[in-house]
Amino acid sequence: MEEQGQAEVDEVPSYFLCPITLDVMRDPVTLPTGITYDRHAISRWLRLAGAAKSATCPLTKLPVAPDCDFTPNHTLRRLIHSWCALHRPDALEQHVVVSTPLKTASADDNRARLAKLVSLLADVNRRERETLLATLREIRDAAAEGEQGRELVAALPGVADALFAVLVRTSAPETANAALDVICSLRLSESERCLVRVVDRDGMALVDALVSMLQRSDAEAATRARAASLLADVTACMAPSRAASLPEHVFTESVRLLRDDDGGASTATATKAALRVLAGATSHGRNRIKAAESGAVAALVDVLLADGGRRRSWCELALCALDRLCGCAEGRAALVAHGAGVAAVGEKVVGTSAAASGKAVRVLRSVARHAATAEVVREMAATGTVGKLCLVAASAPGTGPEDGHWCDERTRERARETLRLHARAWRGSPCLHPKMQALYPCSFDL
Repeated sequence: MEEQGQAEVDEVPSYFLCPITLDVMRDPVTLPTGITYDRHAISRWLRLAGAAKSATCPLTKLPVAPDCDFTPNHTLRRLIHSWCALHRPDALEQHVVVSTPLKTASADDNRARLAKLVSLLADVNRRERETLLATLREIRDAAAEGEQGRELVAALPGVADALFAVLVRTSAPETANAALDVICSLRLSESERCLVRVVDRDGMALVDALVSMLQRSDAEAATRARAASLLADVTACMAPSRAASLPEHVFTESVRLLRDDDGGASTATATKAALRVLAGATSHGRNRIKAAESGAVAALVDVLLADGGRRRSWCELALCALDRLCGCAEGRAALVAHGAGVAAVGEKVVGTSAAASGKAVRVLRSVARHAATAEVVREMAATGTVGKLCLVAASAPGTGPEDGHWCDERTRERARETLRLHARAWRGSPCLHPKMQALYPCSFDL
């Protein structure tokens, strides 16, 4: 029953997805060509294409005027709203935005009013909490008035710096939550230039603020998901010298997010964000030990075991993090100590994706090189891991089971190298079917 419920969460009707972003549409509109897109996505597409004098409908390739009128698809919007209410109540506000016109005032008046609100945020330390909250809520309401409102607020000079400053400097949880809500609704983290500037200025302080939000026991699932997603974006934008020195609580909270996944939409968002943090941060050597000591290896193995192949991106991120963690002795020791660690990785050698296959083989090669006790060698044969390595090692270039292109030459060579490390033990293993050895003798050549 639990797996069935999870499948329902994952199965979004295809016509709810924007053809450009492949996300659930927030404000569906229809072009004169008859194709429906999310308003913000098609607006940006036509604006960029119009600048290049080649504005067309992305699907039909028919010419479209950059300033053409969109037809709101109210029926589809109501269907999305109903579906989200049933399947994704936590994400309802995030995914469905009712497109309403801005208040009956001129564009200049609206800009002046909003600019004044932004200026009120400038001096966080001197503003009373009630004033900050009221200001943030008014900015949030303006941004919620459809895509036009969001773009108007996002374009205000200094709005990003002011909002991130509130998030970093405020000590009131309610104010921090409101600032985070506005930052995410404006999608400020999607602007790499904006985020890099903020991270260069307040990187570690911003990380600490987001981790503090994750540590609060009274934080709602949606708030935790937004904080985790922004944390993943922030750590990805950090300069290597700073990213290599992330504090331990980043890894502790990321592991907790992985363990707290209850199948809901918000926790699924938080889980993927935690995987992004671990996969990115562990590219730096010092972070690997911190992550391993925080229990990241066991949590990542549990993700592989619980995934069941439904989320390929989760599997690839988990294997990427495990590959990097196996670059240190602590990570390898934690993997072989896990009762199902080697088997879980071996299961992903074949059948998921080329990226997953490559990372899984790298993990197994690290184990076979540096952590292969006699017991581990026997386990790799008994769980079928050696058999899967044989399939990869002997596969023809560009081919795979069911004509899937699941490995490249570098992965095949790593699989052969792994097999050669313990060829004598595996060649005589009763767990490895004789037909497998006969079919792929090259895999065991010393």
